[in-house]
Amino acid sequence: MVEVTGTLAFQVGKETYQTWYKVVGDLASGVRPLVTLHGGPGMSHVYMQSHAEIFTAYNIPVVFYDQLGTGRSTHITDKGADFWTPELFINELNNLLTYLKIKDDFDLLGHSWGGMLAADYASAQQRPGLRRLIIANAAPSLKLWEQSMHHWLNKFPEEFREMLRRHEKDGTTSSEEYQRGMKDFYNKHTCQVIPWPAELDQSFADMDANPTVYTTMFGTSEFNLTGSLITWDVTDRLDKISCPTLVCNGHEEGAQDFVVKPFIEKIPKVKWVKFKKSHIPFYEDEEYYFRTIGNFLTAT
Repeated sequence: MVEVTGTLAFQVGKETYQTWYKVVGDLASGVRPLVTLHGGPGMSHVYMQSHAEIFTAYNIPVVFYDQLGTGRSTHITDKGADFWTPELFINELNNLLTYLKIKDDFDLLGHSWGGMLAADYASAQQRPGLRRLIIANAAPSLKLWEQSMHHWLNKFPEEFREMLRRHEKDGTTSSEEYQRGMKDFYNKHTCQVIPWPAELDQSFADMDANPTVYTTMFGTSEFNLTGSLITWDVTDRLDKISCPTLVCNGHEEGAQDFVVKPFIEKIPKVKWVKFKKSHIPFYEDEEYYFRTIGNFLTAT
């Protein structure tokens, strides 16, 4: 398997940062590549590395990268909400596409926060080079995501919910009790493969090592959204997405049916597929997931 890694300069104002990327396959092969957007915000790309299967099975080159602020890209801890915006990450994506010389012909797959970013990117303006879009386990509005997460939280015992709220109020979310409680929640509604794959653990560890992006844009947790994205909503412009689009979700996750409903109703050329279990179908329903993605990308 051919793999190339590297970094490229990303200029923001007068400052220059580095974006780390990896390409699996040959971008000069003539086969349209798939660019992946990881979740978080602030997780690393590591948990999505199994998408290299798309190259193995379909000979489609796959591009991974760590978004600014996490993984092997530049870490920044002295910037506020005016810096950490969706526009920043859209500009970073465009910078990568231009650098790799694929901006005129590529497919895009975003998972979780990456799916939100992909929807934002595709609906903000016409992207002539974007041929196919995959929005996986994501929301078109952070308010909808918050409603969904509280729906699942309310199914846990009252004392469990009170414990989480107490730690969030007291600023003790790094405590062992809180972290253990969040893992119990995530085991039900993020990834039901127990124990978690090492790659998923690594991506969470990368976010914990520098939580700046997550806490600035989201907040202290999925239930306590106080960050700059709290009003983020692209529902009203989803009809501007002109390329064929695949929307995916699971049965017990944040992207419940009512959350993804605006995608289904408003995107003109949309297909909807529902996977087993929860939020990470490429671990929980692996064979069907990659077959579905591959069939969508290779459809005539």
